[in-house]
Amino acid sequence: MTDHNEGISPLRIAGRPVAGYLRARVPSLTRRVVDRLRAELPVYAELPAEEVTGDIADIVQHNLRLFADVIERRAEADDHRFAVQRDSAAQRAEEGVPLDAILSAYLLGAEMGWNEISAGAEPSDLADLQETLSHLLAFQRRLVSEVTAAYLETRQVLDVQQHRDRHSLMAALLAGDPPPSLPAGTRPSPLYVVMTLTLGRHPDESRPGPRTRVAARRKIRRVQSTFDRFAGEPALTALDGSGGTALLPVGAPPAWEDLCALVTRAARAADVPVTAAASVVEPAGVPAAVTQNTEIVELVTRTGRAPGLYRLADVLLDYQLSRPGEALTALACLLRPLEPKPELLQTLETYLRQNLDRRRTATALHVHPNTVDYRIRRITQLIGLSPARAADLPRINAALVARRSVGPYGDGPRPAADRPGS
Repeated sequence: MTDHNEGISPLRIAGRPVAGYLRARVPSLTRRVVDRLRAELPVYAELPAEEVTGDIADIVQHNLRLFADVIERRAEADDHRFAVQRDSAAQRAEEGVPLDAILSAYLLGAEMGWNEISAGAEPSDLADLQETLSHLLAFQRRLVSEVTAAYLETRQVLDVQQHRDRHSLMAALLAGDPPPSLPAGTRPSPLYVVMTLTLGRHPDESRPGPRTRVAARRKIRRVQSTFDRFAGEPALTALDGSGGTALLPVGAPPAWEDLCALVTRAARAADVPVTAAASVVEPAGVPAAVTQNTEIVELVTRTGRAPGLYRLADVLLDYQLSRPGEALTALACLLRPLEPKPELLQTLETYLRQNLDRRRTATALHVHPNTVDYRIRRITQLIGLSPARAADLPRINAALVARRSVGPYGDGPRPAADRPGS
């Protein structure tokens, strides 16, 4: 059988046959490549030492020797010669080594290999240098393709399983059931930040066609990524374009200021307003926390508060007054005499927001301060309570909260002053 390379002179650089020289340098070059991997790529420094000096070093040697064969044959390597690299990529995927770190390692090895074989090159070596570099680039392109495909295939399988495990865990936590038997990476956390949130609509969601769905998915993905970075692992989420629930695993209760900053980052990443309520609980407390957070978010939205993060303490009076009952309806009805005069109701709400300052109220309403004085007197006449009297302020505030909770009129009896013939 005749060798198809018979009669082809070997590639030479600096007077050395490239393939033979590279094979001779494989042991020492492998050690130097491994040292740089551990020094420059943190993920490799965190792997067990025996794995780096064993499996990883074996891959480096295999690549160098395979490239030496390519140079000697001056032809691409056969498919089966990349099986080792594919198996290694799958193993790194299972270990959670990022793909960019793996590709960086291969590129680092290629760089050091090229520096080794091109050292001392002379101008007369230009043609062999160019052909050697052409083979190296083709080899790397093929290697990156094989490694990436094997890595992503393995990650897809793992991600499907992990998504299924996280979904099972979240369903159990939300239902208050005992967590199912799951792998270590998806077992319950000692504590969860339970967050209920509503997401505003992005301008792209208002456009007809498939762009609306793309915009909604992009919004959800960016919020999810922000939560994942905060938790340091994938958060448990059930989100759609309008919002939903997120369970963020934490080892200790985070500062409230950090949670507020988290919601701000999520809103900025998604480029939409985010209104949320949060509490930190143990796994058994998740169902009750979700129920309460949902009520808080609905209350915040209904009462026109600004987007942001809220807790029960921020809306305590409104929350308590929003509980159904005759007292709540009666409180709401206190303001019914103002309904035919919306300017009076607006003045009352603005006056309270401006801390009873008539001039600031006038500026906000674009009226004269004397107009504010007149309206305050008229309000007092109609409802029998004066916002200028400290003793009346709690009832007025409570009435405004109740009105927002049950509507302008409520379902209770009409005040005597509003009945026919009174």
